[in-house]
Amino acid sequence: MILIKFGGSIITNKKNPLTVRRSAIRRICDALVAVDEPLVIVHGGGSFGHYLSVQYGMHTRPSEYRLDGVSLVKNSMISLNYTVLAMMASYGMNPYCVPPAHFMDADRPVPKRVRQVMQMAESGFVPVTFGDALWYGGSKSYILSGDQIMTHLAGILRPRLAIFALDVDGVYSDMSSKRLIESVGKDKIMIDRVKMDVTGGMTRKIDESRRISRQGVRVFFANGNKPKRITDAILEDKFYGTTFG
Repeated sequence: MILIKFGGSIITNKKNPLTVRRSAIRRICDALVAVDEPLVIVHGGGSFGHYLSVQYGMHTRPSEYRLDGVSLVKNSMISLNYTVLAMMASYGMNPYCVPPAHFMDADRPVPKRVRQVMQMAESGFVPVTFGDALWYGGSKSYILSGDQIMTHLAGILRPRLAIFALDVDGVYSDMSSKRLIESVGKDKIMIDRVKMDVTGGMTRKIDESRRISRQGVRVFFANGNKPKRITDAILEDKFYGTTFG
């Protein structure tokens, strides 16, 4: 089974609120439709959920956020998810929406329900979940990022590969020269140096990828604007990007 994260910067235009990059989603679907292996898809919020969560000051820490903000973030993600599902369906991929609330209890994954996601994939569906605004309990809510979902799912499902489709080639050791790091090992000094050169969003992806790789799952960062790199990683054919493990 392959676990893939569609980054929000790939499937939406972050410069324009609530704008989908339909051509990018089509290119990814066109590449993935040929993959003969169960897939589970996670997608980010980009100019939908991420944009609105910033507007309302919402974070991953459970708190008493404004109810109208929580509602808007959630509804925007449902809207984006519907578009992703519709486009995948047009390629005959049989997408099956799995909202995060299906497998999360407050801020913890429910193993039994996560395993159901695997069963769906093995039955021929392509489960699709997404970063979301979730009710924590009482009057508290929080943002569950797609990157965190990748870690939750990978820890229980143990996919053959976990792939993050980004809007860059991978992790750069130097942002000005765009010198690509092909493999990130367990060297803490190396990781710290990388983290100084990347945005907060990339830092989170690096942290989650390290957690996933420590569980024995190979992780790849690939440029989602060049979908063949995703399928190359799946086929283990001339992969170009950054690997973890």
